[in-house]
Amino acid sequence: MTDHQLSPTLPERYAAMLRGPGWRHLGAARCWLAGALALAAVLLAVHGRFSATHGSPVLVATRDLAPGTTLSAADVQARLWPAALIPAGAITEIGQAEGQVLAGAANTGEALTGPRLAGPELARRATGVADASSVPIRLADAGVAGLLGPGRLVDVVTLGERSDQPTLLAAGATVLTVLPADDKPGVQGRLVLVAVPRPTAARLAAATLSGEVTVTLR
Repeated sequence: MTDHQLSPTLPERYAAMLRGPGWRHLGAARCWLAGALALAAVLLAVHGRFSATHGSPVLVATRDLAPGTTLSAADVQARLWPAALIPAGAITEIGQAEGQVLAGAANTGEALTGPRLAGPELARRATGVADASSVPIRLADAGVAGLLGPGRLVDVVTLGERSDQPTLLAAGATVLTVLPADDKPGVQGRLVLVAVPRPTAARLAAATLSGEVTVTLR
């Protein structure tokens, strides 16, 4: 028998390599990696399904809403959001928003929060005064309302005993929002929500009931 007959052929060498410990270890590692990836896929699917059904309720806009919109049940709906994505002060129940005035625009699907509504919280933040209140005033000149926007500082005045001596009702009031024009018969002017300190709020509200008011811009 010759040396050539005793030495393994190339196919025999390749077969021996595949049966060797190195290839067995590599095959085992591949099997382990495939199993880990499959397990990760299952966990991600379960987590996504869990998040979709076990989040916390958040009230969102069902359509694009303009500033000054008085919210109705049709404007909002509760959706489940992951806890990590819920903004601070989020509104969770329709009853908390229904009938409230939206101070700023909201896009479809956007979460609604307390400071987005014209109320005590927004008045406090807008003025920096702890006991601030929001007061609706109807401007005698509807055109003036078109010059106003959220955050604008104004002085609220009314006619005094003499036409050349107006009475200052509120100095440095902060505009929260301007409501849309009212198309009801006999209604003139537009409503504007302003934030003022609480001691001023009662006097301002009473004055708007008994006479016409307007604002001067700062």
